[in-house]
Amino acid sequence: MTRILLILFLFIAQCSVSQTKVGGIVLDEAGEPVSFANVLFKDSSEGTITNDNGRFYMESDNTYSTLLVSFIGYETKEINLTAKVTYDMNIVLSESSEQLDEVVVYFGKTDKKNNPAIDILKKIWAKKRKNGVHMFKQYQYDKYEKVEFDLNTIDSALMKSRVFKGLEFVFNDLDTSRITGKTYLPIFLNETFSKVYGNNETAVVKEDVLGSKNSGFSNNQAIIAFIADLYSDYDIYDNYLKFFDKSFTSPLSRTGVDTYNYVLADSAFIDNKWCYNIIFYPRRKNELTFKGDFWVNDSTFAVKNINLAVTKSANINWVKEIYIEQEFDVVNDSVFLLTRDYMLSDFSFNKKENSRGVYGKRTTVYGDYKFDQPKPNEFYRAKTDPFDPLVLNKEDEFWEANRLESLNDDEKGIYKLLDTLKTVPKFKSYYNLVSILGSGYVEIDKWNLDLGDVYSIFGYNEAEGVRLRAGARTYFGQNDPWRLQAYLAYGFGDDKFKYGISGKWLVDKKSRFIVSGGKRRDIEQLGISLTATTDVLGRSIASSSVFTVGSNDRLTNIDLSTFNLELEPVTNFRIGVGGSYRSLSSALPNAFSLDYIDPTSPTGISSEIDQFDLTTILIYTPGKKTIGNGVERRDVNDNYSTLFLSYTNGVKNFLDSDFDYKKIQFSYTQPWQVGGLGRLLSTVEIGKTYGEVPLGLLNAIPGNQTFFSVYNTFSNLDFYEFVTDTYVSAHLEHNFNGRFFSRIPFMRKWNLREIVGLRGVWGELSDENRALSAPANIPLMAPNNKIYWEYSVGVGNILKILRIDFNFRGNYLENPGARSFGVTGSFGFHF
Repeated sequence: MTRILLILFLFIAQCSVSQTKVGGIVLDEAGEPVSFANVLFKDSSEGTITNDNGRFYMESDNTYSTLLVSFIGYETKEINLTAKVTYDMNIVLSESSEQLDEVVVYFGKTDKKNNPAIDILKKIWAKKRKNGVHMFKQYQYDKYEKVEFDLNTIDSALMKSRVFKGLEFVFNDLDTSRITGKTYLPIFLNETFSKVYGNNETAVVKEDVLGSKNSGFSNNQAIIAFIADLYSDYDIYDNYLKFFDKSFTSPLSRTGVDTYNYVLADSAFIDNKWCYNIIFYPRRKNELTFKGDFWVNDSTFAVKNINLAVTKSANINWVKEIYIEQEFDVVNDSVFLLTRDYMLSDFSFNKKENSRGVYGKRTTVYGDYKFDQPKPNEFYRAKTDPFDPLVLNKEDEFWEANRLESLNDDEKGIYKLLDTLKTVPKFKSYYNLVSILGSGYVEIDKWNLDLGDVYSIFGYNEAEGVRLRAGARTYFGQNDPWRLQAYLAYGFGDDKFKYGISGKWLVDKKSRFIVSGGKRRDIEQLGISLTATTDVLGRSIASSSVFTVGSNDRLTNIDLSTFNLELEPVTNFRIGVGGSYRSLSSALPNAFSLDYIDPTSPTGISSEIDQFDLTTILIYTPGKKTIGNGVERRDVNDNYSTLFLSYTNGVKNFLDSDFDYKKIQFSYTQPWQVGGLGRLLSTVEIGKTYGEVPLGLLNAIPGNQTFFSVYNTFSNLDFYEFVTDTYVSAHLEHNFNGRFFSRIPFMRKWNLREIVGLRGVWGELSDENRALSAPANIPLMAPNNKIYWEYSVGVGNILKILRIDFNFRGNYLENPGARSFGVTGSFGFHF
């Protein structure tokens, strides 16, 4: 700690322009930290709240001589500041000598009744729908956004470590955070200037990106997609604010009264408008909540500015701190407009005070608001390409004219620093390692080729034994209009090579007209999804699992050729038409047979299916956001629904195809944010096959014989245990995000998360299709007597990376080898 402070003071003397900096800890008379105490520069509206451990840090461009520290149940303390920089303050609050009501207030709990802060909050609720840009028919404004990443908590040990040997020059650009007081090293900066247009009558919004610039990673859409998903837009007036796939209760929400304590702390003129200052902090630990304060106008009850900080006890991984500032311009009695939004996230492996991590900072500034200027519908449909070279290569004059907030010296230095780092071999090695782990591919720039993916190298199944796979893809840039991809695999058990090759070509960017095709010869576990595979290069986890439940021997040789056309006439609505030819045969005939009755065969039985299909697919994903304009784009959100409709026509005799049939399938997947109760994921699937087809073309209900938790499968079903030609299935999975575990005292610190699941399926199999596959050596059963169902209870976030599900079978326990109970799990890095 001493070394950190030493470095802080050195750089304060050299770089800082702030006039007053304070930091320290607030304690009670027993020496216990006082969480959520209010710390304020006297005669100002500049303040902060202590964190869970009673610590605070604050700085201002102005000079102040007195600090005020207060908390409910304690005497307010005034501290004279004798220097512009005062760290390691040890502030002890004395219990209030006033007679207070019941101990509710004494222990920091505020009354829900007869509380002036809550009376003001109710008026905010009544007015909130009348505020902002949504009061006008049309609106437009300028938007400038900068996102920065910094390596934080820099000390002498880190400077001298082997990691930075040869890179010592980077420490010339150290500074201290005005929020946390920690040293940090800027390592990435992204700037974007755009114009936003909205029409409230038709509920459409258009954002034209006119300029985009970042330091050293201009072509890395993986980073840009991560940033876009990380810092999604939010509205403080919503009941819940979504960050990192978690719903935090807003302090302005109607449910906030049950979640937060509110205190009316002060009142003052801000921009010639009388405002109230309200402090809020959580009633309970380990919930997804904030601490902070806001100033609200006394007549419009529009928030003038607000500060929110996520409490360290909140059930969120890899994020030590989240701090948000928003400023609004109260135009008149009925209109307020967002002018500045600042968000800082401190990413770290743990939440200890001195742990190192990375700051992620987003600053968004809004300006030049205009209203009620109608534009034709065609205007909103035409959008700019944010990755157009003309957008990415703007001159310095453009940025000087359009930055709504100037860069400080640290931010200006990032561009120069990254240009230098890119020439250092050691930095290139670090960057390449992170890139491989993130994308799964090894970049070979001189060949315009990526090798991988590295996560598919090793596999195992009963047909192939140990399996090794190597692959590659062309890669000229993030917006390639075409891409070729291929792999070669070898099974040491069957002593055979397998391969797959595919190509895609984006013929027209505007309509996203894509031509694709490929060929694949491999071994696959079919029947793990209700839709037949047309993925030339994909491979299911069931085909490669080292450990399985029971015999995983119902594997299929597949020889697949495809040709497809795809069009996106309207954003997020795709139309696909194509043809596929596949040959299917059992990879282990003695254990699993695809035999069917074939009068044209000399034996009357055939073991291989040759089938040509024509397929039309409609996919609608309302609310889906993507980046990039190449043949492959990246998703930047996961809160959109997916509607899928497929019509397949099997054509007999064409290319010696065996069967004539028709199949229609529909699925609807919807994620639901259920406020403070977490996230629900739901899927409904319906399908029917018309005509007689053998086992290989029927719909097997997706079983799961692996030890992995796989959504949209039935964990206690074996592969091909149920086979149908008509089916209806539903899957529900709800993650409570620790809602209930956080209220159990001895479990709070573990930050576990509760997950429950319910899934069911009904289906039937016609007598004709049963008879056709009579030679097969597995029983053909369908859940037609009653709905087959399962349920599961799980615990997630074990050691931050592990999830375990306990799966229970609801019925059909009389089936041969039926599994009534099973345990599955998964690993992953989730916030």
